[in-house]
Amino acid sequence: MTNLLNILLLAQTPAPAVEASADAAGATGGGGFLGGGMEGILLIVAMIAIFYFMMIRPQQKQQKKLQQMRDALKPGDKVITAGGIFGKIAEVKDDYVIVAISDSVKIRVLKTAVNAEEEKPAEKK
Repeated sequence: MTNLLNILLLAQTPAPAVEASADAAGATGGGGFLGGGMEGILLIVAMIAIFYFMMIRPQQKQQKKLQQMRDALKPGDKVITAGGIFGKIAEVKDDYVIVAISDSVKIRVLKTAVNAEEEKPAEKK
């Protein structure tokens, strides 16, 4: 995050003054580090687009998938809680589930604390 801020700050600082002839000054067109104007705006827009597609969008997809899994919980599903407890869902309520972690031990866990469904081990041939 700090690197992104440094790049944005560098893009806004003007280039160091260099003594040049009148033709060279007219040919460069002035501007800052990136030439100023539209180029700077396009660079910032491109960086925001890259940031969105590389970080924000995948995170939203992951959250949506996790929410769908939590909404589809049903009795008998094997789950893993945020605390690392393995168990089988005995009962589903509005905001929480009852997880059986042993024959005689059941705990109440918020649905938001259910992180994953326990995967079935792959069959060996």
